[in-house]
Amino acid sequence: MNIFVGNLNYQASESELESLFSEFGTVNSVKIIKDNETGRAKGFAFIEMENDSEAEEAIQALHESDFKSRALVVNQARPREKSSGGGGGFNRGGGQQRNNRGYNNR
Repeated sequence: MNIFVGNLNYQASESELESLFSEFGTVNSVKIIKDNETGRAKGFAFIEMENDSEAEEAIQALHESDFKSRALVVNQARPREKSSGGGGGFNRGGGQQRNNRGYNNR
């Protein structure tokens, strides 16, 4: 089962999370999500556990528990939603046309 862990202390390490979750069962992987440009942790991670019942036990035990002075948010990860594309942009048509001073043409 894939588990979402939020409200992480930015100083938390993957090995610390693995140790925390391994108290409940086998941990297959730990991935702290980092900003692509800065490399700084974003404050959340994904934990993959082998056994669903152990993962559920970890979720119940660790949700809202204190870890490195932060109350963790722990729940089953939802599948990533696919982008529908599009999404606006600057001056893509529609709306009223304006002259170069920003007033409606009359």
